[in-house]
Amino acid sequence: MEIDPQQLLAVAREEAELGQSEGGVPIGAALFARDGTLLGRGHNRRVQDGDPSLHAETTAFRNAGRRPHYRDTIMVTTLSPCWYCCGLVRQFGIPRVIIGEAETFHGGHDWLAGHGVTIEVLADPACTALMTGFVRDHPRLWFEDIGEPSAPDRP
Repeated sequence: MEIDPQQLLAVAREEAELGQSEGGVPIGAALFARDGTLLGRGHNRRVQDGDPSLHAETTAFRNAGRRPHYRDTIMVTTLSPCWYCCGLVRQFGIPRVIIGEAETFHGGHDWLAGHGVTIEVLADPACTALMTGFVRDHPRLWFEDIGEPSAPDRP
């Protein structure tokens, strides 16, 4: 049975919308087994919890719980993963990453691909709209989230 990447992305997108409704950064993620079984889901909680390590991918990974290995999993995220989250994928050998969009932020997914991780960028318009609006409305918070020292001045 072929897994529909859009169905998996819908779970991550729900998480991103939940994060946005809580006043946080609208990025969501989910970790699935190869057969499509949901293992864990989460969203960026940096603002809500005051914890800079709670990116969407790390939250989904934590919520999946401990496993003997991750060679049979798929990480799904609404936005191209940053270097921190790419490190998580690489450290634990997650073999496939499905990305909602990489237009607003082109993280380290090319690096992951170069290390044998299967990358699928879906160019999902809803994911792009979530991030485009957030970056426009909250540039300082966005630049903080991606580790940049400051946002460009805005009128």
